[in-house]
Amino acid sequence: MANSIINFSINLDKIDKSKIITGKKGKYLNLTLGSNRDGEDQYGNTHYVYQSQTKEEREAKEDKNYLGNGKEFNFDEPKKEVVASTSTGSDDDLPF
Repeated sequence: MANSIINFSINLDKIDKSKIITGKKGKYLNLTLGSNRDGEDQYGNTHYVYQSQTKEEREAKEDKNYLGNGKEFNFDEPKKEVVASTSTGSDDDLPF
């Protein structure tokens, strides 16, 4: 599993306020994060964010409300190379 994070920004002015859900502990907005099919864009963004759609909206193929973009940052350590032994089998300094 990759060790990464995705930083993204959204345009608050584009939020459809009718989709804000009021819960017991505050107000919530469901978002969906997707990866760009073509990789990075000209600004280095690798992901996009839009307001989540209901099943009915998806089935009706309604337009998504795109709110912003994001970049993925990977923190995986480089793989360590295994060094093959070049021993010839005769170590004269060993007592056995």
